[in-house]
Amino acid sequence: MVEARDARLTRLLGGPDLAWIVARARRRLELGQALDATVTLPRASAAERRAVVRLLGRPPRAGQALSVSLPAVDDLLRRSGACSEGLAVAVTRLGGPVAVRADVAALRLAEWERAFMGLARSVDVARRPELTAWLAELRAAGVVKRLEPDPRAAKALLDRLATVVGALHAEGEQIGRFAARVAGGAHALDDGEPLATLALGAARALAGLPDAGAGESPAQSRREAWAAVGVLLDELSSLVLCLGLRADRVSASGRILAAARDAGEPVTLTLRQLVRNPPRWPADLRGRAVRVCENPVVLALAADRLGSACPPLVCTNGQPGAAVMVLLRALVAAGARVQHHGDFDWGGLRIGNVLHARLPVEPWRFDSAAYASALARQPGPPLRGPEVPSTWDPQLATAMRRSGRAVEEESVIDELLGDLASASGW
Repeated sequence: MVEARDARLTRLLGGPDLAWIVARARRRLELGQALDATVTLPRASAAERRAVVRLLGRPPRAGQALSVSLPAVDDLLRRSGACSEGLAVAVTRLGGPVAVRADVAALRLAEWERAFMGLARSVDVARRPELTAWLAELRAAGVVKRLEPDPRAAKALLDRLATVVGALHAEGEQIGRFAARVAGGAHALDDGEPLATLALGAARALAGLPDAGAGESPAQSRREAWAAVGVLLDELSSLVLCLGLRADRVSASGRILAAARDAGEPVTLTLRQLVRNPPRWPADLRGRAVRVCENPVVLALAADRLGSACPPLVCTNGQPGAAVMVLLRALVAAGARVQHHGDFDWGGLRIGNVLHARLPVEPWRFDSAAYASALARQPGPPLRGPEVPSTWDPQLATAMRRSGRAVEEESVIDELLGDLASASGW
């Protein structure tokens, strides 16, 4: 009986030349609108016009457009018995259930709320308030929806994220092992994985670190952020070269620094050593200057001339990597004043911008006055590459652009060593 009734409805309204009427009615139902309007087909074919004549028993108005009253179609269906429940039910019989868009949107919104609910419950913002802004940003920015558009799949992703965030801070654990232990697989936190993208944001929030800025290596920024929460990414290739740093003789890295300082020799520490066995700094480091240079030759000559009397000196060896940033951040936390010098070229300014953006850094003979003095004594090679601002002293970049000349750090090394010699004895 039902099949016969549907067959009659299909013969009456289900043909291809009347499909546009059913489609317009379905769209109104999806939008939550009543079927009390007239629908129009702007360029109707002759077959579509004949089909409307057969359906309603009267010819449409002349012209290219074809208009049909949906209430008239509804009345016809009810009176004919083809669908006594009317046009709205006929639409579902011909094309399946109608999903009201507002209802679908509300259901999807509820699914997204459930997806984030587990993460919000798991992340203890009372104990870790630095995650409050991260959570709000995560919900507002839409990054989760871009990574995983299905809210049910996103819930599974966010549940895994909650587990990862709950395991931070680690204690110098290699990232593959950490991922295998807490994220379900050794490669779950590889760069580019959705879980890694979200977890890295949490790591940065916990460490108080921004995203990689202009002129900064994204890879080094990721390595630094993970290291700040005790997870080691490429732990042995990130190095920092230093001289004269005084630390405890208890921790493994502290003993290495102490032995090197006693011998007056430069020493290299790995990211692994700084995170797994961080040095303990003396109380009298507070307020003292730790100098930072760009080129290893400065540090080598300081070791030659000053030896064990050289005050603390750290070398970025070009763009500062994760180990450099972890060490400098630890020194700042211990109360040291970080003072930086570099090459007076566009690359040197990029390094200075990164350091000044990430840490409370003072220039060490690295401003417009020092540049003018050095340039007057010994003009350097032509500046090359794209111009870069100097955020700590805007006049420096202006002066460099006007002169068009670089001043390499090695050419002012006597002044730098003189500063170090006058500060020796600590």
